Amino acid sequence: MPLPPAPTKRASFLSPDAIDAPARGAHRSGRRTGERRSDERSAGGDNRALELFDHQAAEPGGAPAAMPPAATTAARRPAARAQEPQPAPAAAPAARSGRRAPAPVSALLTPQATPQPVSQPVAAPTAQPASRSKRRRSEGPVKLFVLDTNVLLHDPMCLFRFEEHDIFLPMIVLEELDAHKKGTTEVARNGRQSSRMLDALAAAHGADIAKGLKLDTTGHRDAGGRLFFQTSPLEYSLPTSLPQGKADNQILGVVQALRDRYAVDAPGQGKRQVVLVSKDINMRVKARALGLDADDYQNDKTLEDGDLLYSGSLALPPDFWTRQSKSVESWQSGSSTFYRISGPIVPSMYINQFVYFEAPGEPSMYARVTEIRENSAVLKTLKDYASAKNAVWGVTTRNREQNFAMNLLMDPDVDFVTLTGTAGTGKTLMALASGLTQVLDDRRYTEIIMTRATVSVGEDIGFLPGTEEEKMGPWMGALDDNLEFLAKGDGGGAGEWGRAATNELIRSRIKIKSMNFMRGRTFMNKYVIIDEAQNLTPKQMKTLITRAGPGTKIICMGNIAQIDTPYLTEGSSGLTYAVDRFKGWPHGGHITLARGERSRLADFASDVL
Repeated sequence: MPLPPAPTKRASFLSPDAIDAPARGAHRSGRRTGERRSDERSAGGDNRALELFDHQAAEPGGAPAAMPPAATTAARRPAARAQEPQPAPAAAPAARSGRRAPAPVSALLTPQATPQPVSQPVAAPTAQPASRSKRRRSEGPVKLFVLDTNVLLHDPMCLFRFEEHDIFLPMIVLEELDAHKKGTTEVARNGRQSSRMLDALAAAHGADIAKGLKLDTTGHRDAGGRLFFQTSPLEYSLPTSLPQGKADNQILGVVQALRDRYAVDAPGQGKRQVVLVSKDINMRVKARALGLDADDYQNDKTLEDGDLLYSGSLALPPDFWTRQSKSVESWQSGSSTFYRISGPIVPSMYINQFVYFEAPGEPSMYARVTEIRENSAVLKTLKDYASAKNAVWGVTTRNREQNFAMNLLMDPDVDFVTLTGTAGTGKTLMALASGLTQVLDDRRYTEIIMTRATVSVGEDIGFLPGTEEEKMGPWMGALDDNLEFLAKGDGGGAGEWGRAATNELIRSRIKIKSMNFMRGRTFMNKYVIIDEAQNLTPKQMKTLITRAGPGTKIICMGNIAQIDTPYLTEGSSGLTYAVDRFKGWPHGGHITLARGERSRLADFASDVL
């Protein structure tokens, strides 16, 4: 690739235009190069050192102008990242709170940039992160976001999620943050981390609270705004029906005072929009009732809508085989048949995604995507676990999605499986049955470890007695119910003693662990089941998945429609986060179970209640 020209003078520095300039064409020699060099010599040495690309205009006909053949290694990397300039959009989109938006192209390529001083040494690559952060900024007006305390307690990194916009923290927020920092809960840990973040920003070199703390001083280059603290009382008037001593109302008063201050152009400050960011729905409703702008914290949401969640399966169109009749390849390997297909449907596929073809009067086909290369994909037919000869610990699948899930659970090459679905779809039963088969029969894993988020549906019943496993007992009612079904005798042939011995053997290979003591652990050759994973935050999900050692398989199960953890939604749940991040990984798989198989009563209740 052609390189930008080298500095023409010792100790001169490449200008930002030189770093962000588009890649040039091939070297060309001609009379125009000589004319430019003579013009540069007449212009003087200082301008020659700074304006390295200003004189290289495109020749008529779209061909780039010639460049000097010499180039330095320091300029090679910026030239490789350069992009072709494109016209800027008419108006930049409004930035949402905490949600990163694509920056306009005009922010990526600045035609007129301030040159660097000539006296700096030629260590050019060190200035690159600053230019990278500038590229993400939009051209819209800079907003002022007032953060509620629950945003800091929910995501300690929220300070750096607002791009080029400024952040304002009322003094009452710091008081509430101090009150929540004690304890061992997730909220207390987030409060302490938020306090450390604020302390690091305030202690940075050259920090001035009066002028605002620059958010990029601690290495977060995406944050281009400033952090302001309330350092003086603000005058505001709220309705008398709102208690003045309540923390939420004090924050609303601060937002109202800031809105009135920045509503008019004043000397030294311009008009700007003031927006309250809160995870509290009632807080946002009260703010809008007072005429204040309020928004939810959006950065924690993996998806805007739970219906957009990756389902793990794809229905092939009715004319699939007609279109593929000329280009399809097939071969046999063991008991599986492989098909290599191509066409416009391939870009919409993921590795380990299940595809199925069902049409009246034609044979059905169920397969899994095992390979994707450019415009072709390889499909592998599945093992039929609905047949009694392929039963797993006496369990056979009853519908299409259950068969897909069992293929993932029994595959030793799949290390991470996520199962979602409504109540009664068989998530826990299939996970336990496949786990017992691979632990006791195949000896693939040493034991089953089961855990879940201990979030109550109703009021807490108080402290539970006994050891860790005994305390987790009341939370593991689903485990006991499924074990009772899996360990029942085959028509009384084993007898009472045989069933008791089987139950004792199964119990000895299943360990119930609490999530509170998972940090620092490493599970090797274990079959780990995480139940009710929809109640986990993305951070807790990361903590559990990273416990996996060599030979360990992790199964996450849950129903994202039944979330009991405060401030978690279908889009921000840790289960949704894991499904979205692991899709397409060759050693991970996901399936959404659609049909309930518990009973006709449970199925009808799920639909109508």
